[in-house]
Amino acid sequence: METKIVRILLIEDNPDDVFFLRMVLRKIDGTVFHLDPAETLALGLKRLAAGNIDIILLDLTLPDSIGLDTFLVVKAQCGGVPVIVLSGIDDEGIAVNAVHSGAEDYLVKGRVDSQLITRAIIYAIERTEARRAILEAEEKYRGIFENSVSGIFQTTPAGSYLSVNPALTRIYGYDSLADLTSRMTDIGRLLYVDPNRRAEFVRIMQEKGVVQNFESQVYRKDGTVIWISENSRAVYEASGKIQYYEGMVEDITARKEAEEKLQFSEKRFRSVWESTFDGMRLTDENGLTLAVNPSFCRTVGLPASELVGQPFAAIYAGTRDESELMRQYKERFAQHKTDIQVERRVTFCTGKTVDLELSNSFIESSEGRILLLSVFRDITIRKHAEERERQANLELARSQAELRKKNEIMEDDLKMAREIQQAMLPQQYPSFPLGAAPQASMLRFFHRYLPTGQVGGDFFNILPLSEKMAGLFICDVMGHGVRSALVTAMLRALVEELRPVALNPGLLLTRINSDLRAILQQTGTPLFTTAFYLVVDLEKHEMLYANAGHPKPFFIHNQTGTIDLLKNQAGRSYPALGLFADSTYHTNRCPVRAGDTVMLFTDGLYEVEGKNEEQFSQGMLIDVVKKHIGSPNCGELFDSILADIQQFSITSSFSDDVCMVGMEVTENLT
Repeated sequence: METKIVRILLIEDNPDDVFFLRMVLRKIDGTVFHLDPAETLALGLKRLAAGNIDIILLDLTLPDSIGLDTFLVVKAQCGGVPVIVLSGIDDEGIAVNAVHSGAEDYLVKGRVDSQLITRAIIYAIERTEARRAILEAEEKYRGIFENSVSGIFQTTPAGSYLSVNPALTRIYGYDSLADLTSRMTDIGRLLYVDPNRRAEFVRIMQEKGVVQNFESQVYRKDGTVIWISENSRAVYEASGKIQYYEGMVEDITARKEAEEKLQFSEKRFRSVWESTFDGMRLTDENGLTLAVNPSFCRTVGLPASELVGQPFAAIYAGTRDESELMRQYKERFAQHKTDIQVERRVTFCTGKTVDLELSNSFIESSEGRILLLSVFRDITIRKHAEERERQANLELARSQAELRKKNEIMEDDLKMAREIQQAMLPQQYPSFPLGAAPQASMLRFFHRYLPTGQVGGDFFNILPLSEKMAGLFICDVMGHGVRSALVTAMLRALVEELRPVALNPGLLLTRINSDLRAILQQTGTPLFTTAFYLVVDLEKHEMLYANAGHPKPFFIHNQTGTIDLLKNQAGRSYPALGLFADSTYHTNRCPVRAGDTVMLFTDGLYEVEGKNEEQFSQGMLIDVVKKHIGSPNCGELFDSILADIQQFSITSSFSDDVCMVGMEVTENLT
């Protein structure tokens, strides 16, 4: 499924609010949000003028503008881009005025969460697109009305025009709509040659509500008479009274004249004869042309006056023997041989060459004569299209072969990338003290790694820092795929490079953030990563840790069956790595004892949708962990957690990369 990118212009001067929105506007299925902040109204309008904005989030209290006037200025210059007011002003009157003035929504800071703001943005964009579609539809039907070759009208039951289209003014010979409506004040008296036709029209309309193929002779502006055919219907008021008539008018003068000349007895044949796109020709037993239809004239390139009465073979270029064609014709006529859908390429005497589909059949005229009806269908366009299609299919086949080859190469590359990324993860866990047998280690480690694609954006590493000190690092790069995997490779290299400061989690994350920010700025890659790093000191029985916008790990006390979250003790959150160059991360401390387990994970573990669009929350995750605290080891705990979440998922799978890392402090800790 193609990912839709929603570009949001956030006009907000409070950096905390900007940071909050960056965190809550996470990717949802098929949609990624890109936030473009502006600190003042002036900067916001400048960015808006640059274009490529899908929606505007607007604070009403800015350094250079305050109150509802802020919204009115933005609304006047937004060019149809939807605007949502996101303000700290909780005033119902201002909210109502803002919505009445065109705001898509009015949200109060402190009362919005990720689901509410995301839903408000999506609904606002959908409403705007729906309104645009309605306007486009109205423009489309206005175009049909204005450009139709048929006359379109609305008239009152009393007999005056309410509206007509340009085609009708041309049919009636008037210069303009105003000219027609000002002169045609009584349709029954001034339009119809037969003064009773309007009364008949009204009678049928009152009885049936529709009039179909209502043929009449009418006067044009210059006094000449033409034939028209009307199809109309009555439009009623709620009370059932007819409000007006509306319908379409066609000038059928040419068809009427042709029908009168040809004297065909069958009305249906006359209609087909005039309106079909196929060329038709009637010839007698001697091969003389008796009649042709307009489509035949267009196909040959000659008027009917130069065709009727002439030998049928006279239309072809002189390279063909006319006398021989006539001889063959008379022989076939005598035997009543017919041709059904024979395709030929012919050149007419006009020099026009066309591909034709020809069929011949014998009919009996009203006078009892046997005539040959030849139907010519110009298939030149179809033939050209078939040739283009053949060439396109050949080119498509070549392209598909090349694409399959490239896909195979790409699949091989991705497979290798997956193998390399898997090799970057710890293949064996260290023991503590270093070199101790695994069963005697004071720390035991477990992990589960589930990328959603060939390669993932999650990564972890275990660092043996000394005989009794271990470092545990986990990160989640924005998105997933090759770009995210490359960033994980950079992070692994940075962690290894910064081992000299690895005993201080806050300093390590600060240094990684600075280096990562510098690298991403040079590449122009808009990526960031959440990360958590902890150091366990088995000698001092304590943990040191720092958090860069990552989900808080679970500190599981198996002896009491309780779970704590490893929170920042300063009481604040710290941004993800790569967002801000000058971010400084705080080191936290907490005691650890034998029997404790630390569970680190990425947000793909709980970003799962269940039935009825229910989201799997962190609170539900805590409940699932508590349910399985008695598992024999952390590996089996992880397997049980994953099974429960997959059972909750409507797709029985995860939509984002999942990484889980567990550290058990064993009874060997003294």
